[in-house]
Amino acid sequence: MSRPSAGLIGAAVLLFGTSMSLAGIAWDVQWHVDVGPDTFFTLSHLMLYAGSAIAGLSSLAMVLRATAAQRAGRRTDPEEGGRTVRVLAFDAPLGYLVSGAGAAMFLLYGMVDLWWHTVYGFDAVLGSPPHVALFSSITVTMVGAVIVFGFAPGRRWGRAGLALSLPILMLFSPLMLEAVEDLPTGFNAVLVASAFFTTLCLVLAAGVSSRPAYAVTVAATLGAMQLVLWFFAPWASRVYADSTGLPLRDNLEASPPELAGEAPIFLLVTALAIAAVLAYGRRASASPRWIPQLAGAAGGLLVAVSMDAQIALIGNGPLAAPGQLVANALAGLAAGALAGFLGWRFAGMLRGPAHPAGTVPPAARITQLPLTHGGAA
Repeated sequence: MSRPSAGLIGAAVLLFGTSMSLAGIAWDVQWHVDVGPDTFFTLSHLMLYAGSAIAGLSSLAMVLRATAAQRAGRRTDPEEGGRTVRVLAFDAPLGYLVSGAGAAMFLLYGMVDLWWHTVYGFDAVLGSPPHVALFSSITVTMVGAVIVFGFAPGRRWGRAGLALSLPILMLFSPLMLEAVEDLPTGFNAVLVASAFFTTLCLVLAAGVSSRPAYAVTVAATLGAMQLVLWFFAPWASRVYADSTGLPLRDNLEASPPELAGEAPIFLLVTALAIAAVLAYGRRASASPRWIPQLAGAAGGLLVAVSMDAQIALIGNGPLAAPGQLVANALAGLAAGALAGFLGWRFAGMLRGPAHPAGTVPPAARITQLPLTHGGAA
């Protein structure tokens, strides 16, 4: 039995750290909703800190390894985190540079959060300044994990890791998308932002793997993770509240879990539509100049429509008025088209140095939608 490569070990540890961060934030958000009082050293916070620390240490180890290899005159494998970038005296693989920078920012803002709690005591809301900064830092780390696995589409662990790291980022994204809530638009800005981001991730997955059906794999994985968080977060909050003697909020109502309930539930339908359009484009030898945008438009439209229905079905609010539904659908369609354009080109950027179009290893060569149009590869 062959030993696992250093690239696999580093990427796996990074993925484990981001998964801990996701579980910790789902727990922490639910804690703020169900209980409220929050200090620096709650268990959910410690889970968050541990996740970022693990991700940061794995990134640091891979950067030091790449630096040592460069100084010894050895070639670094771009599938182990991406092309190296010179930063001061270090040669950092791009993916680990991004994830490590996110973890370092988290450490800095963690200190700000400690100061915040020292000055103001506990806070009962989630949107305090240090919390927002911490969420941004975690997002950067998760993006770094996607880059690490996106640069290894020819390896089995690379494709498996992409199918896990993308759903982790997508499930975390509702926290950041809330930032557009107050924009003066004629549609639901948060809902349309969700349509844009989830569609971009699905098109990216299909483009990196060269498999339209890979979008379905990512959506199915997200559904499984969403189901776990749906039950884990409320359960952990109640058990922890009981153990610390804190009561639940008096006005607590039966409502869906916060983070899991805000991610798209019907994403599998969207992924099937995106995969179908991309597969049709391959069979018909259609111009790749338009196919990703068409796939994205279909995806964005479906996410926007299904999210409107989801809000009413799970009790997060009433069904929007007909005019609002039409506005959301049209905005989702336009945002999805842009997401398809960007997702396909981001995929080309990730595949570029290791697997330019036409040189994908046999294991990944299932479909071959060219990536050369628009300077994608």
